[in-house]
Amino acid sequence: MNIRQRHDAIVRSLRRNGTSTVAELAEEVGTSRRTLLRDIAALRDEGFVIHSESGRGGGVQLDPQSMQTTARLSVAEVFALLISVAAVRAAQNLPFSDLADAGLAKIERALPSDKVRDLRRFLACLHIGQLSPKQDLSDLGTIDPALLPAFEKAFLARQHLRFEYRDAKGARSLRNVEPQAMLILQPLWYLVAWDPAREDFRHFRMDRITGPELVSGPPFRRRHVPFEKDVCPYNDLPR
Repeated sequence: MNIRQRHDAIVRSLRRNGTSTVAELAEEVGTSRRTLLRDIAALRDEGFVIHSESGRGGGVQLDPQSMQTTARLSVAEVFALLISVAAVRAAQNLPFSDLADAGLAKIERALPSDKVRDLRRFLACLHIGQLSPKQDLSDLGTIDPALLPAFEKAFLARQHLRFEYRDAKGARSLRNVEPQAMLILQPLWYLVAWDPAREDFRHFRMDRITGPELVSGPPFRRRHVPFEKDVCPYNDLPR
């Protein structure tokens, strides 16, 4: 259970049980007393009103009227929402687009300032275009959910990314690259990266990437990616 899952479990337990002792709550979520107290402090920072009372009959209690006042979504989660809406809009198939934009704007406004900065930097790497109608989609697969969190760290920290890649013929290779951009040609999604071994840019279909890993080392430099004229940066898309 990761931190986010543990926090969700704590809130669910307190809403369900009313009052719990620290020991009972720690046992339920499978963590130590010390970690649980840190989790409760973090939840309070996020806007939850959690009362604690010492002594016999005391414990920890979530205020029934407690509401979270800050967004708990990660940068990668908000990014996924934004690019999903952008991809559907680019395909000219987004009903209720005004409502979608209004909802996303509220989410962005609720983010802490440091997350907003990271989100904007991440979005600056995103480009959207139109897929050729002649493109063969017969082998379209699913995208590994681990890709986006790994991409977030690689792009923001300018860290090399290592992964296994399967080409159109099914041949597999281990690649170590410098992520420079993401490209959506709906329904295909690409990682555009500088490949030091080949001294050139390469487009990697995301549904063919598995096992992404960050590689420690000095940050790589940003490079200008030469896209086709019909490819538009996300930030320049009409709203």
